[in-house]
Order: sequence, then structure tokens, then C-alpha cells
Amino acid sequence: MDTDQVPYSLHLTEISISARVHYHKRITETYFILDCESDAHLELDGEQVPVEPHVAVVIPPGTRHRAVGKMKVAIIASPKFDSSDEWFD
Repeated sequence: MDTDQVPYSLHLTEISISARVHYHKRITETYFILDCESDAHLELDGEQVPVEPHVAVVIPPGTRHRAVGKMKVAIIASPKFDSSDEWFD
């Protein structure tokens, strides 16, 4: 996928502790939940969004977000993920 013909990136991640709140200025992320504990959720601009397996959540640029609880997630980033576009308050 690391070619100019693919305009997005995809990575799989396991979240075992709550992530830090952050946002992106350019990147739209889609979290596709593969597996999660029953109390897991995403926090989007301070709002708790419950998740369950096979649910996708689109996170537009500028949305402060984090994953809370244990989960396995496929994250699609468009344009491709760039660590320089990860901002913390």
C-alpha cells in the first residue's frame, strides 16, 4: 500500500489502555472495530460513542478523539497517516 496509487493508509492496532486525546488537521480516520470489550467506546469531542464489533466510525479532521477500553481496530487514514499531523492539546 506504500505507493502513490493508494491514497490512504490502513493499520491494525490493539488498544489495551485508554489513548491520549488528539486530533488531526488534515487526516480523516475511519475506525473499524474488529473486537472490543463491552464497555469500550470512542470519545469524540468529549462525547462517548459506544462501539461494538463490525461498526465503523468516521472521524473528520479537527475532531478531538481517543479510544477508551480494550479493542482491536482497523484504522483507515485518508490521506495517508502522517505522524506530523497528530496534535495534542
